[in-house]
Amino acid sequence: MHKIPVTIITGFLGAGKTTLIRHLLQNNQGRRIAVLVNEFGEVGIDGEILKSCQVCDEEETETNIIELANGCLCCTVQEEFLPTMQELLKRQDTIDSILIETSGLALPKPLVQAFRWPEIRTKATVDGVITVVDSEALANGQLVGDLEALEQQRQADETLEHETPIEELFEDQLACADLVLLTKGDRIDEESQQRVHQWLKQELTPGVQMVSCQQGKISADILLGFNAAVEDHLDSRPSHHDQEEEHEHDDDINAVHLVLDPVGDSASLVNQLKAIAQQFEIYRIKGFVAVANKPMRMVVQGVGNRFEAFFDRPWKTDEPRQTQLVFIGRSLNQQQIAASLESETMALNG
Repeated sequence: MHKIPVTIITGFLGAGKTTLIRHLLQNNQGRRIAVLVNEFGEVGIDGEILKSCQVCDEEETETNIIELANGCLCCTVQEEFLPTMQELLKRQDTIDSILIETSGLALPKPLVQAFRWPEIRTKATVDGVITVVDSEALANGQLVGDLEALEQQRQADETLEHETPIEELFEDQLACADLVLLTKGDRIDEESQQRVHQWLKQELTPGVQMVSCQQGKISADILLGFNAAVEDHLDSRPSHHDQEEEHEHDDDINAVHLVLDPVGDSASLVNQLKAIAQQFEIYRIKGFVAVANKPMRMVVQGVGNRFEAFFDRPWKTDEPRQTQLVFIGRSLNQQQIAASLESETMALNG
């Protein structure tokens, strides 16, 4: 029986997974693709961005794009992943491939292991694992940083006996990859690009290729069709959590959701968000912005000082014109974030 090929797209927060999937949907070359988005946070920002890809009609969008909104897949597979996949597999005659975008906090290997379950393995197979890596972040020593910066940090901390969960997560994502996509390479010089390549090459399994990708623009022929049957070869993809029955997440990482009135100046809001990102340990900010006197909804996404904003679609007549923002980071407090945002607003207006 023909199995539906499933491509797992993993990578750290803000690496460009959603942009990549959106480009695939817009350039599917006739493929019938179902997308399963795993979202971290109270509001399904990434799912909404995908639904506004403007290549699917309303009915197809509502049935083919399925969003899980309660944490990483490896923690929720028994509760939501199985019934979701079973519903998709009922329609296997109308689906050519499935894309799964994991949360930036999800380990890829437990998700692959789910494809060994009898309810799934006869009808679906993991065609390949794509790991998206922010090359600019690595070059600048951000998030996990490059090898030299990481070693300096470890040596300076006498209490550090093992790598932090985020570092282990990144290594697990690399170890499970069939292909690594390097994004944002156009923002660093050639020397930095070579340094990132050399470090990653030491971390990757021999034979795993790296491909540069800007704004998600890469042919589907490169990303799909590995025929790797990953679930049958997991022993060759080591993980820090192989000896654990269940992995534990860094419980300090959380998401804060704010709903605000329409803003008068979108540029000022972005500057406020940049300032807040420096005040707290925030890994990513994303959301929808209602701009006064503008008929279209604005999408804002930011990592560190790098922010992008664009208008994706007109507001629907039946949806409230509110600004909805999600802040993902460590030990974030909703009241503190809201107060800081209000303080930044007053400072700019004062």
